[in-house]
Amino acid sequence: MSQFSWQSRQTENGAETPDRPVQRRGQSAEAVNELKYTLHQRLIEELDPSKLEGLEPGRAREAVESAARTLIVQEMPGIVGAVRDELVAAVSDEVLGLGPIESLARDPAISEIMVNDIDQIFYEKDGRLYMSSVRFRDHEHIMRIIERIVAPLGRRVDESSPMVDARLADGSRVNVIIPPVASKSPTITIRKFRADKMTIEDLIGTGTLTRELAEFLRACVQVRLNILVSGGTGTGKTTILNALSGFIPDTERIVTIEDPTELRLQQGHVVSLEARPASLEGTGEVTQRDLVRNSLRMRPDRIIIGEVRGSEAFDMMQAMNTGHEGSLSTVHANAPRDALARIENMILMSGLDLPMRAIREQMASAIHMIIQISRLSDGSRKITHVTEIVGVEGDIVTMQDIFRYEQRGIDSDGRVLGEFKGTGLRPGFTEKFEVAGIHLAPDLFAVLEG
Repeated sequence: MSQFSWQSRQTENGAETPDRPVQRRGQSAEAVNELKYTLHQRLIEELDPSKLEGLEPGRAREAVESAARTLIVQEMPGIVGAVRDELVAAVSDEVLGLGPIESLARDPAISEIMVNDIDQIFYEKDGRLYMSSVRFRDHEHIMRIIERIVAPLGRRVDESSPMVDARLADGSRVNVIIPPVASKSPTITIRKFRADKMTIEDLIGTGTLTRELAEFLRACVQVRLNILVSGGTGTGKTTILNALSGFIPDTERIVTIEDPTELRLQQGHVVSLEARPASLEGTGEVTQRDLVRNSLRMRPDRIIIGEVRGSEAFDMMQAMNTGHEGSLSTVHANAPRDALARIENMILMSGLDLPMRAIREQMASAIHMIIQISRLSDGSRKITHVTEIVGVEGDIVTMQDIFRYEQRGIDSDGRVLGEFKGTGLRPGFTEKFEVAGIHLAPDLFAVLEG
């Protein structure tokens, strides 16, 4: 018997006509989920998985949708119209995709998806978190989707290995953590991959920086300054890095090192290297440090490290100090000074017995500039500091802000109000601009209105 009844409506002449199937009084989303589950189980019995594996994604989905419609007509004749189409799409997502969260994964406006529990699914849109109305049937349902994610990668997730970092076919990053480490429920966090990386023009349009500041950064990249992009999680460090890389001349050989691969460089001479975790047997690991060392033998003009996370920080400093100027990288930190502290700690953790002053002198000579990006209270991303590394005085690395974003307040809609301003300090590397024949506005460092 159908779990839906027909609701009638009166036409202008008073006759009643069928409108749309609606849930009976007292029924909830559980009834719809029960339908999906029943149809899913029947499809598993009817379909030959080997035939689906040989099809392209589009053809496979067509095959599943056709089979689902046939089953609905045969066994659930009361389900018609829009409800049938929604049910077919949902079951197809169960068979081939990410189940209830597939619709969120397809939405290009959503940047992250977070599954905390069967009925606690959140997503990030325009920098803000929202709770979704979709839900899983139970914890086993979440585990089935997790297995679908990790199985094609040759990975496993169980009590002996309760945490997994993986990547979807489209490049999106996935983190999974299951009980007993996640005590309440299996948890999934998906950071979606954008194939259409934002350009510097896009960032100007969203207010991340001004055109004047963009021209300054273009000059810095072209004169081969070593630049570190600093920011917290989800602030857009990789987006800024990708945009900056667009200023690199097409005549240079670029080697990128990432874990996982996210950059999309437009130059013709790019070699992309990606770190690899150890296999199930604990062998075959290739770290970012291994790749940085190997990249020095690949005749790079520039080395771009997607994110510095560990002992590769020392090798990156070495590369920047030995003829590989113009290198770019990112680091997790909340302020320019904190970024240097993070790099220093990573070098110390690499096991090298170096005096603190030697490490700081190496950092000061290797890194020319730090770009700090932050996510503000309204969800917008802004470059908040552009800071020059000046040198070392005693045991302290000296630095000075060249530009800052000054927040004035918040408007009635909750949007942050502020402007980019120059500090009036002229960086020491401006002579490189003159040698390269790059002429910036004379008052650029005095004031930069947003």
